[in-house]
Amino acid sequence: MVDPHHAAHWYPTAAYLYVLCLDALALAWEYLRRHPDYRLDWLHHHRRPQAAQHAALRWGLRVLEDPALDARDAHPAWLPGNAAVVQLYPDADPPPDAATFEFWHIPGHKQLLHDGKGLTLIARSPGHCARFALAPGLEDGMAVAYAHRGGAPVPGLDLPSGVTQARPRPAPAALLELHTLQALDATLAGASLREVAEGLFGTDAVATDWHADGDLRARVRRLARRGDALMRGGYRRLARLPSLEKGRFEGGAKRP
Repeated sequence: MVDPHHAAHWYPTAAYLYVLCLDALALAWEYLRRHPDYRLDWLHHHRRPQAAQHAALRWGLRVLEDPALDARDAHPAWLPGNAAVVQLYPDADPPPDAATFEFWHIPGHKQLLHDGKGLTLIARSPGHCARFALAPGLEDGMAVAYAHRGGAPVPGLDLPSGVTQARPRPAPAALLELHTLQALDATLAGASLREVAEGLFGTDAVATDWHADGDLRARVRRLARRGDALMRGGYRRLARLPSLEKGRFEGGAKRP
């Protein structure tokens, strides 16, 4: 049976439902903010600002963000290069039918923030997340041109009406991330694999299907390993960041 003293924060699956609507960058933050070394860097960042700046770059950020904030409230300033971010510029020589930047016509809940280099716009609606990097001088109503890393077309881009949406994550993939994060929190809290299974799939399922070589046990073990791997560097793939050389952020490496 799950020990209620260490299950309070991870046991209710309902607390993780917001994960179903996160895009890759938001998921990267969810895994990074759980890393014990990252949390220590944040704890000491006010006392050692120069070291904090170096640490932020190592984690793939321009500045450290508060790990207590989940992806709904945090604004991590990732290093540039992610193909999910559409870059918008004033069109210096627009054609007669030029697309225009219409801020208030972009659907969803909008967040406008400065990431240390420039303005970033995030627009979220159920199942969708659009991210823009706004060039200096771009104003509402201006003719606009866009750039998108990777050369692929931007899904759903319709700049004349200001509509830009990313395709929603497939439901099985979203559920996998929910279960992975819940399993990661449980193992970080000291829960056993059986306790993790009870939290994710229910006590009845565990009573019926929990065996030493059973599928349920193997599934929970894979979730726990996947969460640990994503936390300890795998999040960089989600954020489209280069991999780090072997160091204190990988595997069981310890802080110096």
